[in-house]
Formats: sequence, C-alpha cells, structure tokens
Amino acid sequence: MNKYEKITIIGDGGWGTALSIELAKNSREVSLWSNFPDYAKRLRDVRINDKFLKDIRIPDAVCITCDMKEALSGAGLVILAVPSKYFRDILQKVGPAVSGNPIFVSAAKGIETGVLMRMSEVCGDVLGKDRKIAALSGPSIAIEVAKGFPATIVAASKDLSLAETVQRAIASERLRVYTSDDIIGVELGGSLKNIIAIAAGMSDSLGFGTNSKAAILTRGMAEISRLGIAMGARSETFAGLSGMGDLITTCISRYSRNRWFGEMLGSGGKAEDIIRRTEMVVEGVTTAKSARDLSIEYKIDMPISAGIYSVIYEGKDPKKAVRDLMARTLKPEVY
Repeated sequence: MNKYEKITIIGDGGWGTALSIELAKNSREVSLWSNFPDYAKRLRDVRINDKFLKDIRIPDAVCITCDMKEALSGAGLVILAVPSKYFRDILQKVGPAVSGNPIFVSAAKGIETGVLMRMSEVCGDVLGKDRKIAALSGPSIAIEVAKGFPATIVAASKDLSLAETVQRAIASERLRVYTSDDIIGVELGGSLKNIIAIAAGMSDSLGFGTNSKAAILTRGMAEISRLGIAMGARSETFAGLSGMGDLITTCISRYSRNRWFGEMLGSGGKAEDIIRRTEMVVEGVTTAKSARDLSIEYKIDMPISAGIYSVIYEGKDPKKAVRDLMARTLKPEVY
C-alpha cells in the first residue's frame, strides 16, 4: 500500500479523531466519517472535537464528512474506530457504500454481547470473510496520540503480510507500529483489560494503595491470559503491548474512561446513573458481561472480572466485592 493512499477513519470519537490528526501530519490523505450530520458540520467549521479532544486542532487536510460513500471513495485502508456496541450497525452502513477491496482495520476494544464475537469477527460476519481484515490495539490514550507524544501499538492479522501493510501505512516518527499474527490475543487483551481498569479505579476511590493496584494488574492479567489461551491466543501476546502494555496504561492514566468509571462506582455511584451522565462509551461495562459469558463457556475462573460484573449488573457493594475476593480459598499462585 502506497503511504499516500487514502485512509478513511469511521468514527469521530477520541481515538478516531486522534488517528486522523496523526495520519494527516504524516502526509496521508485522510477522511474522517461522523454518524451525526450536525456534529460533522461543527467539526468542519471549528476543527476541534470538543467532546473528546478539547483544544486539539484537526488539520485542514482531514476531510470530515457524514456521507459514507464520500468517506469510503478511493480508500485503501478503512479504520473502524467506533464503540463495540455500535460496531455491527455501523458496518451495515459501510457494506453497501464500499467499493474495491480495501483493508478493514478494527480499532475498537470490545466483545460483542450475546454472540461473543471479537470485532474482527464481526467485520467478517457483516462484510464477508473474504475481506482483508486486521486489528489495531495497544496502549493508546487518544489525547496523547493527538498531541504527538511517542506511542506504540500493534497491527494484528492472521495474515502477517497484511499486518505489515497496515504497519507501513500507519507508522510515523511519533507512532511506532509493531505486527502480530495473534489477532485473537491482541483483540482480547485490548478488550478485557477495560474490566480490570474499572477494578483499578474502584480501588483508587476506596482509598487503597499501590499494593492493591499491583495485585489488580497482575492477577487481572493472569485471568485475561487464562481465557485468551483457552480461546486460542498465545500466552506471550499478553506480556506485550496489546496485553500488559495496554492494561498498565488504562489502569493508571487519568484520561482512562474505564478507570474513571471504576472511581465513580467505588464512590457509591450506580452504574446506570454514571452511564447516563456521560457521553463517552465505557467499553468495560459491556465487556464485563461478555467476559462473564465467555468464562462460563470456557470454564475459566475470572474472579476480578466476576466481581466487577456483580457490582455493575447485580448492584453488589464494591467493599463487599473486595472482601469476597480477598476471602476466597487460599491457593498457589498460578499464572
């Protein structure tokens, strides 16, 4: 893929906008699609995404549109940066509008509820399994990428040569891109870490310390790895950028919406009230439900994820959830 070939980003949230800014800086032809005509017009007029990236200007080179055919016309690479709960619906708009055979790259970090598909699987299900499909994940706080801070992410595909094509198309002096053919592990690491970040935020608001945070991260990654390996991922993937790297970032960053959501829960907020008050999509909320279903299907013990599920969906008191976690049967440390 020629580095100057058009790249289209579907989704005007923080991550989609940050990618459009970075790619435009790197001399790419970039289109950014918004699902909301009024907001697309505002983005074109003021060139700032006030909802998600305040004070960061979108370069004039980025074509902002709500017309799907216009956005996709001539695109060699299509990055799907929409929340997992809307992913299938947006793909159903993409399908009739796409021409040619572009590479589709999922940049969403979630698992579809009910059917329990990873986002690359949803791509294949809606657009056809013969499509060229990859995933993009890793420690990537949107505002830091938009500001041009150095960052590293992973492009993954079952076809390693396809991942390498995505790597070449996206990489820049500020955004280093690695490749992987373990798309299962890369997608699961990026999705499941959001649940652990909710636990980390809850720990912070309950006044716990560094010891507690370290336990949440390490034991959280242990249960992510157990499920991932059972689903066909490689264990080493979870030690990398899309595993431990993304987990650390999401659990400690003050910009992390999942950690923030956990803080609100730990402060006594009810999940439905917190969600209603924010325009941001907190991926860990729906992923907690999917993780519970997957842990049952694959018979994998995921105590931290189960605890977060009980707080969000069963109204369990966060302090009791912590007590129950700490009072479980003693056992050897198994990773």
